[in-house]
Amino acid sequence: MRTRRLRSPATVTVALAVLLVASALVAVSIGVAGLTPAQVWDVVATHLGLNPGTQPSDTTDAIVWGIRLPRVLTATLVGAGLATAGVVMQGVTRNPLADPYLLGLSSGASLGAVAVLLLGVGSAIAATVALPLAAFVGALVALVAALGVARLAGAITPTTAVLAGLAMSQLFAAATSLVIVVSAKGDSYREVLSWLLGSLAGSSWSTVTVAAVALVLLYPALRAYASRLDAFALGESAAAALGIPVRRTYVVLFVLVAALTGAMVSTSGAIGFVGLVLPHVVRAVTGGLHRHVMPAAALGGAVFLVWADTLARTVLDPRELPVGVITALIGVPVFVVVLWRSGRSSWS
Repeated sequence: MRTRRLRSPATVTVALAVLLVASALVAVSIGVAGLTPAQVWDVVATHLGLNPGTQPSDTTDAIVWGIRLPRVLTATLVGAGLATAGVVMQGVTRNPLADPYLLGLSSGASLGAVAVLLLGVGSAIAATVALPLAAFVGALVALVAALGVARLAGAITPTTAVLAGLAMSQLFAAATSLVIVVSAKGDSYREVLSWLLGSLAGSSWSTVTVAAVALVLLYPALRAYASRLDAFALGESAAAALGIPVRRTYVVLFVLVAALTGAMVSTSGAIGFVGLVLPHVVRAVTGGLHRHVMPAAALGGAVFLVWADTLARTVLDPRELPVGVITALIGVPVFVVVLWRSGRSSWS
């Protein structure tokens, strides 16, 4: 039987952090108005007070600070949040096919967002307040409904929670379709479809703030459960024998993941495959300990979504693709390769 030689988790994390910074600088420089990473850095340094002697042109400043940088930062935060949520969901359910949307969160968020988009709320308000708030509330409502249905079967377990989540996902998806059929008119279909497929086109400093606050508050809370997630890999009985309150831990982790996923979805729509694929890719390099997987997955998810969104906004320029299309086109082949390699190693 062959054994894989894994890289040092610290080395992987540092390398991904450096790659993320470089990717962000390069991604901001890519667009119709081509810029250099040095020009991007001059704008950022000027706004941060690190380079008072240089004053970029108004046009360059508007492109970098007003348009591209908020979008790249939103992609960074959303990618990190979804990948972290995917790691936790796969760990708590002991299901390699689990992703952050397993409890019906994306369907609930979609219903809230679509309702706002089709109610004719003023565009400025919808972009900054109503849309993200409605999506977040929809995700939490879906969570409460899923856990409530799971509780009807007795104690909340990963199995009952997943089954209830699938049922709620179908229910909220049907409600979303009904709202679209009844209310959508004219060009509103395009706006709704863009959000449902995942898009970072509406990113601003307000979306950066929402995603950043959620990640800063919730990532450390999830990271604190890393050792318990390792114990869950041994089974519920083994975790209970180690003194872990299994049922309570399940509920806490589900709620934390829902809050993180809801915040991310509220800023970007339902972007698929980030939380499903990145944890598998990272585990193949760092091993299975969650204290190593979580930070590496967060950084890897950030890098992945930055480049996926860069492709989404440039590959068919001047038209723009929903970033969820790009993540699916990349994520599906990668996931197939990961499954193939894991299946082959299990027989070797």
